[in-house]
Amino acid sequence: MYADTVVEDKLVHKPKFIALLFVLSFVAFVFFNLTDTIFGHFLMPVIGDPATAGIFGRFAVAFVLAVIFTANIVAIGFLPTRYQVIIVWIELIALFLLFFYTFDLSMEFIQRKVWFMISQGVFTTLYVSAISIAIAFVLAMVGAVAKLSNNGFAFAIASFYTSFFRGLPLLMQVYLIYLGLPQLGWVIDAVPAGVTALSLCYGAYMTEIFRAGIESIPRGQWEASRSMGFKFGLTMRRIILPQAVPVIIPPTGNQFIAMLKDSSLVSVIGVWEIMFLARTLGTKEFKHLEMLITASMLYWMLTMVLEAVQSRIERRYRQKAER
Repeated sequence: MYADTVVEDKLVHKPKFIALLFVLSFVAFVFFNLTDTIFGHFLMPVIGDPATAGIFGRFAVAFVLAVIFTANIVAIGFLPTRYQVIIVWIELIALFLLFFYTFDLSMEFIQRKVWFMISQGVFTTLYVSAISIAIAFVLAMVGAVAKLSNNGFAFAIASFYTSFFRGLPLLMQVYLIYLGLPQLGWVIDAVPAGVTALSLCYGAYMTEIFRAGIESIPRGQWEASRSMGFKFGLTMRRIILPQAVPVIIPPTGNQFIAMLKDSSLVSVIGVWEIMFLARTLGTKEFKHLEMLITASMLYWMLTMVLEAVQSRIERRYRQKAER
């Protein structure tokens, strides 16, 4: 009965929604004035020269685009959810590419440089991020156990660590390690400095993730383990962590994706990762936008791969929990 009412309400309000969508899209297209674009040139037989079409051309282009946009939304709404997602993704990517196409970018320059950015920049970004996340994982595990400990000394060190490295900007930490330590007599190369900064910073954030995941396990599990004579390490390894991992994986995966993007900050100290190459190659021939867009696409593709891996891992643990 409730479901029928919901469907009926949607059908009743559909004409109003379509009208509202059309009006809002029309106003938006008028505001952005897309006359002197590919859409205006497409309507040239109606509005004449887009550059001199004036207010009539502006409203005509906005009207046509509003009709197309509204009809597209309504048509997609009749499809199953899976196909809606696929079509919307395709359309958004097409609009994204069309938007950058209007800038008259040098595709030949991008083609000449993109392989070097992949072979050098992507490789450096991945191994810096992978090493950093591995070290951060160890730091987080030790820090989480210390924060859950009854030992005041261990808790004090862990809480100071998380407070300090979460309280400082990551860029500040990079500079402190790379530029500050040599002043104390400890010279460190760019890549180790970047890895150290990323590890310490994200280890602090992941410490709280691990702590929260471990604390999500009912206390009765600990008490039952102690009653069976299990030591702390065995309890953590065999009972607590297997249950906490499904809780820990999603935010940890998000941290790895965030670290992959934040690795661009180590470009300020000369690490040849994606952002450093984009800035350097773009400066040589004054092709900044081409290189920045290329770098953006590379970061985006890397994060999509990581999101797919994270989703697969989550699904695997979810299936285990359902058995």
